[in-house]
Amino acid sequence: MRTFTSVGDLVTATGEHLGLSGWVTVDQGMVDAFADVTGDRQWIHVDRERAASGPYGGPVAPGYLLLSLLPMLAAQVYEVRGVTAAVNYGLDRVRFPAPVPVGSRIRADVELVSAEPGSGGATQAVVRLTVWVDGGTRPACVAETVRRFIPDGGSGA
Repeated sequence: MRTFTSVGDLVTATGEHLGLSGWVTVDQGMVDAFADVTGDRQWIHVDRERAASGPYGGPVAPGYLLLSLLPMLAAQVYEVRGVTAAVNYGLDRVRFPAPVPVGSRIRADVELVSAEPGSGGATQAVVRLTVWVDGGTRPACVAETVRRFIPDGGSGA
């Protein structure tokens, strides 16, 4: 776990590789729960029988499920102390180059692309997460998350 004691320390780490998350299994229960919450019940994700004869030989995880796991994966790699809040501001350059078969293990490779002071005292950071499937040769997801870290006593506006 990489720990930054302040947003200033985060800024000085721009361009650094922060580390790898632990492995997380994407099982059918997770996919089904995601489908229940989002209404994304596409057969390629939730119909095991039909998906078995589909293009991937079985069900695959939805791309948006992978995106929803990014905060949890990133939290295994780094933390920033001395902040009141860390808020998601958006995503840049999101791609899903390879499928995630249900039952696979995934992990994220995390890199700090940039971190710079912004408005209201907040520091805006762009963190690239490259999500790999255990044994895969291409990433399953590459996304740049944009987060704003609001220091203790800052408004972050």
